[in-house]
Amino acid sequence: MASASTSKYNSHSLENESIKRTSRDGVNRDLTEAVPRLPGETLITDKEVIYICPFNGPIKGRVYITNYRLYLRSLETDSALILDVPLGVISRIEKMGGATSRGENSYGLDITCKDMRNLRFALKQEGHSRRDMFEILTRYAFPLAHSLPLFAFLNEEKFNMDGWTVYNPVEEYRRQGLPNHHWRITFINKCYELCDTYPALLVVPYRATDDDLRRVATFRSRNRIPVLSWIHPENKTVIVRCSQPLVGMSGKRNKDDEKYLDVIRETNKQISKLTIYDARPSVNAVANKATGGGYESDDAYHNAELFFLDIHNIHVMRESLKKVKDIVYPNVEESHWLSSLESTHWLEHIKLVLTGAIQVADKVSSGKSSVLVHCSDGWDRTAQLTSLAMLMLDSFYRSIEGFEILVQKEWISFGHKFASRIGHGDKNHTDADRSPIFLQFIDCVWQMSKQFPTAFEFNEQFLIIILDHLYSCRFGTFLFNCESARERQKVTERTVSLWSLLNSNKEKFKNPFYTKEINRVLYPVASMRHLELWVNYYIRWNPRIKQQQPNPVEQRYMELLALRDEYIKRLEELQLANSAKLPDPPTSPSSPSQMMPHVQTHF
Repeated sequence: MASASTSKYNSHSLENESIKRTSRDGVNRDLTEAVPRLPGETLITDKEVIYICPFNGPIKGRVYITNYRLYLRSLETDSALILDVPLGVISRIEKMGGATSRGENSYGLDITCKDMRNLRFALKQEGHSRRDMFEILTRYAFPLAHSLPLFAFLNEEKFNMDGWTVYNPVEEYRRQGLPNHHWRITFINKCYELCDTYPALLVVPYRATDDDLRRVATFRSRNRIPVLSWIHPENKTVIVRCSQPLVGMSGKRNKDDEKYLDVIRETNKQISKLTIYDARPSVNAVANKATGGGYESDDAYHNAELFFLDIHNIHVMRESLKKVKDIVYPNVEESHWLSSLESTHWLEHIKLVLTGAIQVADKVSSGKSSVLVHCSDGWDRTAQLTSLAMLMLDSFYRSIEGFEILVQKEWISFGHKFASRIGHGDKNHTDADRSPIFLQFIDCVWQMSKQFPTAFEFNEQFLIIILDHLYSCRFGTFLFNCESARERQKVTERTVSLWSLLNSNKEKFKNPFYTKEINRVLYPVASMRHLELWVNYYIRWNPRIKQQQPNPVEQRYMELLALRDEYIKRLEELQLANSAKLPDPPTSPSSPSQMMPHVQTHF
């Protein structure tokens, strides 16, 4: 990532130890100013290269490779270019050209990144000069392939907040008013024996015994039984999540599963039907029967109604994002921009995810029905739908800490396969399990924040930093596929949480327009006319497209807020000075707000 954005969020934690190395020309170089380092980050090598900048042409520079990042500093007097790329962002490293290649800058390395950019470095052809750089980059960008630890396990950063304490499932369910007469907390999965991809603590119907849960698990893909995600504070309808039923081609039935769904429906006496939202296109759901999966049929589940939401699978999303990258990097072709964007179908997919979440939220908010959500395995599209619906319904999740809890709960603890979808430290860039499902969710959140600019406590930078560290491997937050794997690796003991970084510097990530509201449901408009490409994320590497940072309106508003605070402070000082002169004035105002009430109002 470009240094401007990096320095915003990690300069306070960098170690400026003096690093001295003897370069190949025998000169001692003091690298203190050359490369920033985190505690636990060590310099591996440095080399003079030509960076083939897609915007400004070839730039001579020196590249430094540590066990965490690739850092390039321009050596040209007329260019202040700096590249700062966490190695976790690298998806593929290829050799460019051969020993006999002709043409200027035709020999070197081509690096594909996961964050919508590519890097190309040219090196001298003599003496296989790229070999050591290729081997070192490959070794540290893909540590798992070389029996090395991910950098998160080496990171020694210290913050004044411990992000691992942000999410406590018992406290979060208690905030929702659980347990109650209809729902109980069960520890049946304490050792991950019921379902190895679910969290240890689950909320299930009070009337369902642990033996009932075990029998239901046999009929749900990966044993991911229906469990509660959220309960409406007033009408008591719920959002429940799970995986597909194992119906198969023969149309198998399971009386325990059918009864369990009825028990879920009966937790609210006001509703006659349970609404099931299957995230998949109906064709895919039918096709899944061939591999033992399927969906809930009307004849087996009499008190439920089923709707398909037509959201495509991980492979379709992966190909769609590839097309987005093709049109935004390195060049944006203005003349065919709209047709090119349409051909990626990316915004179409965003629209379908948002539309599905709106349906879930509306059904629950209206009190018409409780909702059960699933896709195939219940860890991709299901997480998108439940978390977005909860964001629409519950204003708590729109605060900084609330959003962190939402991600920790619905994505991390419920087993979204981050390791497989992102490929942390893994060199197999063609792995069919890779997919931008979490990126798509964050994009949907950004679309909502654009339509409701005062509803979210966090700003755009907050979302971008979450995505940057989704790939960086600097923190333990997004590592591994499920809670049981994280416990085995002692992630909370051995790594730092991303929330530690964000919560130690909250002011930087606050939306100055935020107005706290209780019980306001947000219904974004999910039509193509109201959705737009997130330019500040997808096209941020292009200096010609880059929007003004920071937003001038936001900047001015923050200045006004600071001015207001300054006036209030001065008013308090004047009041104190005045009260010192007049010890007991009979009608002295007790606070600045009483003296000048209009000072406290919003600009």
